[in-house]
Amino acid sequence: MKINWDMTGIEVECESFRQIEAEVAENSFSSDEWPVVRRLIHTTADFSIADNIYFGNNPITAARKAVADGAIVYSDSNMIRSGISIPRLNSRGTGYTRDSINCYIADEDVAAKAKENRTTRALAALEKARPILNGAIVLIGNAPMALAGLARMIMEENIKPALVIGMPVGFVHVLESKEMIMETDIPQVVLKGRRGGSPLAVATLHGMLEKQ
Repeated sequence: MKINWDMTGIEVECESFRQIEAEVAENSFSSDEWPVVRRLIHTTADFSIADNIYFGNNPITAARKAVADGAIVYSDSNMIRSGISIPRLNSRGTGYTRDSINCYIADEDVAAKAKENRTTRALAALEKARPILNGAIVLIGNAPMALAGLARMIMEENIKPALVIGMPVGFVHVLESKEMIMETDIPQVVLKGRRGGSPLAVATLHGMLEKQ
């Protein structure tokens, strides 16, 4: 087995994308959707993931407009907060910093509120985020209850995020939370089924902001 030790990170990524393109001869995705799907395949090395991606209500157009307008970003995990590329955000917007990405899951007041109300930290963090959710880009890659709670806010309280990336992973309430968000008219990308995770949510946003 021969390894090319002289490849840069960009070269490795480009070669990975080339191999993905070679293996996927045809697909039904639009020219804007395919970079998202390709990046998710790249992140997982799993081509079957393409069969479970749902694009609802023109999410890519919504994502690019939201970033151009400087929308706040809310995430349900600090892994997402750390993983989002600030240069990628600023490639289609301006003024983004790490502080533009909000995550409250580890906050002491959130932990206290979750204990007081006998609920999950994810729901307590979402409640704390309530004032910033209208017009926000929301990434859920960990907690199904965060996605379900957001869907309930949208349906019952008319809260309107600019975009939802719904990719919680697990077994309890995962399918239900994804079904709930897909019933809303919010621009969204959802990975159907039990699969998901913070890296996939990040990869989705990065793919949506790629320059063609």
